[in-house]
Amino acid sequence: QLQLVESGGGLVQPGGSLRLSCAASGSTLDYYAIGWFRQAPGKEREGVSCISGSGGVTNYADSVKGRFTISRDTAKNTVYLQMNNLKPEDTAVYYCAAVRTSTNFCPIRPLFYNYWGQGTQVTVSS
Repeated sequence: QLQLVESGGGLVQPGGSLRLSCAASGSTLDYYAIGWFRQAPGKEREGVSCISGSGGVTNYADSVKGRFTISRDTAKNTVYLQMNNLKPEDTAVYYCAAVRTSTNFCPIRPLFYNYWGQGTQVTVSS
């Protein structure tokens, strides 16, 4: 059974940076697409970014393009989300999720994913 654990959230000032980690156990991520999602209070969960099992395909929400970068470390079975130039509207609980799929497919919609982490809080405030 695949298990995901997020870490790296916290409080940061506008313009600052954070790096979120999604550590997987129970299976290698080679055959899973991994997505990052976020949910702010009173709002629906939205896709932020995803990376395919091969690592060769990535997608980003328009709101984070140019600021966030997703990557994976195969040896550590971990996916990262580097977040730069953070804005107050990035404040949310961030979740990573996985779906077993073809190695070059990367959906950014939550409904495709069936393994979820517990989430990590990101707060951007001065």
